[in-house]
Amino acid sequence: MMIPARHMPPMIGRSSAAAAYGSSSALSLGQPNLLDNHPQLQQALQQQHLLDQIPATTAESGDNMMRGGRSSDLLGDEFESKSGSENVDGVSVDDQDPNQPPSKKKRYHRHTQHQIQELEAFFKECPHPDDKQPAAAAYGVTDIFGGVAAGAAGELLRGAAQSGADKPMIVELAVAAMEELVQMAQLDEPLWNAPGVDGSIETLNEEEYSRMFSRGLGPKQYGLKSEASRDSSVVIMTHANLVEILMDVNQYATMFSSIVSRAATLEVLSTGVAGNYNGALQVMSVEFQVPSPLVPTRESYFVRYCKQNADGTWAVVDVSLDSLRPGSVLKCRRRPSGCLIQEMPNGYSKVTWVEHVEVDDRSVHNIYKLLVNSGLAFGARRWVGTLDRQCERLASVLASNIPTSDIGVITSSEGRKSMLKLAERMVMSFCGGVTASAAHQWTTLSGSGAEDVRVMTRKSVDDPGRPPGIVLNAATSFWLPVPPKRVFDFLRDESSRSEWDILSNGGIVQEMAHIANGRDHGNCVSLLRVNSTNSNQSNMLILQESCTDSSGSYVIYAPVDVVAMNVVLNGGDPDYVALLPSGFAILPDGPARGNMQGEGGVGSGGSLLTVAFQILVDSVPTAKLSLGSVATVNSLIACTVERIKAAVSGESNPQ
Repeated sequence: MMIPARHMPPMIGRSSAAAAYGSSSALSLGQPNLLDNHPQLQQALQQQHLLDQIPATTAESGDNMMRGGRSSDLLGDEFESKSGSENVDGVSVDDQDPNQPPSKKKRYHRHTQHQIQELEAFFKECPHPDDKQPAAAAYGVTDIFGGVAAGAAGELLRGAAQSGADKPMIVELAVAAMEELVQMAQLDEPLWNAPGVDGSIETLNEEEYSRMFSRGLGPKQYGLKSEASRDSSVVIMTHANLVEILMDVNQYATMFSSIVSRAATLEVLSTGVAGNYNGALQVMSVEFQVPSPLVPTRESYFVRYCKQNADGTWAVVDVSLDSLRPGSVLKCRRRPSGCLIQEMPNGYSKVTWVEHVEVDDRSVHNIYKLLVNSGLAFGARRWVGTLDRQCERLASVLASNIPTSDIGVITSSEGRKSMLKLAERMVMSFCGGVTASAAHQWTTLSGSGAEDVRVMTRKSVDDPGRPPGIVLNAATSFWLPVPPKRVFDFLRDESSRSEWDILSNGGIVQEMAHIANGRDHGNCVSLLRVNSTNSNQSNMLILQESCTDSSGSYVIYAPVDVVAMNVVLNGGDPDYVALLPSGFAILPDGPARGNMQGEGGVGSGGSLLTVAFQILVDSVPTAKLSLGSVATVNSLIACTVERIKAAVSGESNPQ
């Protein structure tokens, strides 16, 4: 039985005061028998025609890659969001003076009585939003890196803080957005069309929406496509803790690390009243992701507003502030989106999530278009599924009735906490390193005869959570005519690992310890041992987390040092265990369609699989990247893909 997270353990807090231990455990190309034992890699390497495609400055250009999931050198000292608009006022304009030139037309704002009351309440709490608050905000600007946010968004907010001219408009927009979100969460037909019997999700009636919500952001932007979705679930967390996670950018980015690649709070307009987040208002910039380099991330600049409603429910809403970004190219506009949280007995909460955006999705790769267009890639079901799974994970940290009879179960509370914290960092690092983020500089390798492989490099220096040297990231995504659950079960099973894991050198894989962290048996953190068949090789330990929910699944792993893991299992600090995560992200290829089993191409019930490796190619951070190393890693990932295809779909014989 899981315990609701009434008093949550702190999420990852990184420190850099000590040196890493266990740094020799990373996947490395320094293994002398890597190519000798695998003639298929030698043959594939000979067929490569890749070297001329790698820029000579690769080693220097890859420094933007994630460090430990998120840290200060992800973006250097900058966080720059690129979403914006040049023709959206962000306020309702019901009438204008035709005798004035367009640039000086007066704006008249009509509000409901409820909105007027909220505006009055806000200005009573903050009577001079253009004065003291902006002066203070100019800028302890805080972000998830613990540093100062700069770039275009930071400069814009500094200007707004000095003038204060936009504060009333932001407050007004947030109040209207909150009212819209609550109705979007509570109303059914005709606003929402009921889901079909084929398992499709409910859809928004655009005509009814336009009729009901004429204020706010105004009509849809030309060239953008609407995505709207809604989902709900009962989760094992109190409403107070949920609100805190959503309003604290560090906890928010950690909780939703598979969806949020970058996040920053640029300005706090109100901290709330009565010692809680009721009335809290903050300007944020967030980049949303799908775990594949084939799907562009979505950058959004918005205000987040939290409020406790009269019926006791809590709501947190986001709405874009594009009118404050004149001249920017608008690719993603966030209409009122967020969640309604209802307190339930025994520390549970019912969460209803609404996602409503307008996006330019023309750059999405063809095999992901159906998933993205259906709303499953960025929509409410993914947010709710991730939240539900993460709440179970946090509750497992506090579980007190751990069965002691099961072999391999970690019963020590401190050991469980340390191991889960280490696995959490591993997952964050993996998710942040496989996407098409603006912070990443991928180079596409082609000509291998397989799916395109994308690579990028970075230097690891003075990072206690990573081994020092040159790290090469390689990723590819492809379609499999096999249901996602079958792919997930195959990849997470240690008994079938030798069928695809080339670097385990055919050794027998045995689970040494595990922590169950969810209702589904697939949600588990494991410590695996690879018993080498070669007496000259030492046994390898692998930390693995497998997780699954209604929106997708992950199998993420990293070689770890034996001494380091003993420290962790005894409750020691896991922050200094060096990790280079690799693994898999498994998504459905579109909405569920009855019992069809992957016949007929993308959208027929198959899987979209992303394979990603992080390999230490040189232990000297100042070394130049060897082009031969790039070709070898490309061959490694191509051979792994072929082995997976052969094992799960019988496409060909394993090499």
